Formats: sequence, C-alpha cells, structure tokens
Amino acid sequence: MTTTTATDPAVLRALLDRVRAGREFGANVYSTLDVLQVLYDRVLRITPETVDDPDRDRFLLSKGHAVAGYYALLAAKGFIPLEWLDDQGGPDSRLGDHPDRLLVPGVEIGSGSLGHGLGLGVGTALGLRAQGRFDPRVYVLLGDAELDEGSNHEAIAYAGATGLANLTAIVLDNRSASHGWPGGAASRFTVNGWSAATVAGRDHEALHTALTGHDHHRPHVVVAVVTDEE
Repeated sequence: MTTTTATDPAVLRALLDRVRAGREFGANVYSTLDVLQVLYDRVLRITPETVDDPDRDRFLLSKGHAVAGYYALLAAKGFIPLEWLDDQGGPDSRLGDHPDRLLVPGVEIGSGSLGHGLGLGVGTALGLRAQGRFDPRVYVLLGDAELDEGSNHEAIAYAGATGLANLTAIVLDNRSASHGWPGGAASRFTVNGWSAATVAGRDHEALHTALTGHDHHRPHVVVAVVTDEE
C-alpha cells in the first residue's frame, strides 16, 4: 500500500502556490513540506485507493493551521483533485482552514485547537491494538508549541506507560514554543519511556531513517528541527 512515486519538490511548491493564491504563509506551513514528502513518498502505507483499508497506516495532522502544505501534498499524490486547491477556504470549498475528515479524502481527523492530535493518535493506536491489528502505524505531526498543552503531556505519559509501539509522533521544532523543554523536545518523550531521534527537518535521508527507526516495543518520536522559514 505504500506510495512509492517520489514527489517532485518543484511540483509540490507549485501546488502550494495554488493554495496560497497571494496570501502569506509562514514557518508553520513551510516547515511541514519535507516531513510530509518523506512520509507520503517513503513511509506511509496508504494510497488514494486504500483510504478506507482497515490495515492502512494513519497520518494525523495535529497542527491543522499548517494545512496548506498538506492539501498540496494530497493533491500531488492524487488523493484530491488539483482544482480543489484553487478555492481553498472559499464558501463552497471542501478545503477549509483546518482539515475535515468528512470532506477531504485521506484526512483522518478534523483539527481545531492545538493540543488534541496526539491524544487522538493515542486513541487510534489503542483501537488498532484492541482489534488485533498490529501492522498499521499511527503517525501524528505536531508543532513544538503544542507541547505546552497539558493534553499532550497526558498523551505522552500514557503512551509511554502502556507501550504503544504502533505510535510515532513527529515534532516540527521551529523554535516557536513559549517554554521549551530542558534537554530539547525529545527529552520530554524519553523521560516517559519513548524512543527518540532528533534530525534536521530538511534532510530527507535523515528523516526517513528516523521515521523508520522505531524498535517495535515502545512509542517513538522524531524531532525535526527546522529553523528557516523556507
């Protein structure tokens, strides 16, 4: 079920420009592109034809305000029609300023306030385990500022305590957190029993190694450090 055709970065940027339509995007959007590309090109076991397969991998975008890059990627991979990008946020558009799982093929959750995605990922991973489905993995993409939310602290602690080995969190660290964490973002997870890797968020090979580096015995986190806007 893995999508194997590599996404041309120039095509992805061109599609993002269709979504942008003259608006300004910041680091919250541009920092997601490389991680999304590696996930959908080389890691996730999902295609437009398998969006309802119970054994698919799940990708949850917790930082929903960064959805523009996600829409561009979904269009590049054939999950949604290219023409949908031209009316993103319009009154009749399926593509809102946050993704809606009922309107957009391939989207797993509707997002809103920051801090909910990882908890939903924990619930999804638990549900798969309860069904005896041990092959699908759940990947949750978060921003570093979300880690200030107490709901994420609870999700991190619970996942570590219950050994949710089918869960991977990806933290995009663009230095936007108000408080940070002693020892870096990864230490917030490792203290609760997670395995962790911290890599450059633009390095596709490093991202791929980190995203596939889980040990199958505990939850895994990848901290992708992106300090430039573009």
